[in-house]
Amino acid sequence: MDDHPDSTDRELWALGCAGDTLAFGALFDRHADMVHNHLRRRLDTPADAEDLTSAVFLHAWRRRHEVMVDRESVLPWLLAVANNVSANQRRAMSRYRAALGRLAPDPHVADHAEAVASRIDDAADLARLRAAVKQLSAHERDVVELCVWAGLDHQATAVALGVAVGTVKSRLSRAPPTGRGPVRRGAVHRTS
Repeated sequence: MDDHPDSTDRELWALGCAGDTLAFGALFDRHADMVHNHLRRRLDTPADAEDLTSAVFLHAWRRRHEVMVDRESVLPWLLAVANNVSANQRRAMSRYRAALGRLAPDPHVADHAEAVASRIDDAADLARLRAAVKQLSAHERDVVELCVWAGLDHQATAVALGVAVGTVKSRLSRAPPTGRGPVRRGAVHRTS
C-alpha cells in the first residue's frame, strides 16, 4: 500500500536515496504492475516477467542515485531498465539454448515442453501479438511497446529511449498496421 499517496515520484525517489525503504516500496507499489505488464508482453513466460520485474526494481534500488526522473515520474526510466534487463535475458537464453544444442539429447527423457506450453493462459494471443510486433524494426518495436502497450506519452517514451520526441513520433507513424491494429487491442494485463 502506498504510504505516500500525495508524494510525487521525484519526492519518493529523494527519500529512497536517503535510505527510506518505505518510500521505495511506495514507488514499487505504484509502478510494479506497469513494469510487469511491459515485460510480460516482451517475454515468453509469466515467470520470466515476474523474475525480471524483481530484477528491474533491484537494479533501480542499486542505481537510485543515477535515476532520470521525467516530469515527476520514474516510470520511463524503469521501463528503459526493463528493456535492458529483458534484452540481457534474451541473450543469455540464446547462449543457453546454443549450448544445449551442442549436447546430445538423453533418449530416455520424454519432451513434455509442448504440453506445458499449450496450457499457458493467453499464450496463443500473446504469440500473435509478439509476431505482429516482431515485424517492426527494433526502434519501431520499442516505441510501440512503450507508447501503445505501456501507455507512455511521446515525451516519456523519448526519455526512456534516449531519443528526441520527434524521433518517437516518426517511428510510431511508420508502424501503423501493427501499432493501430491487433497490437493495441491485444494488451496483456497482469492477472496475479
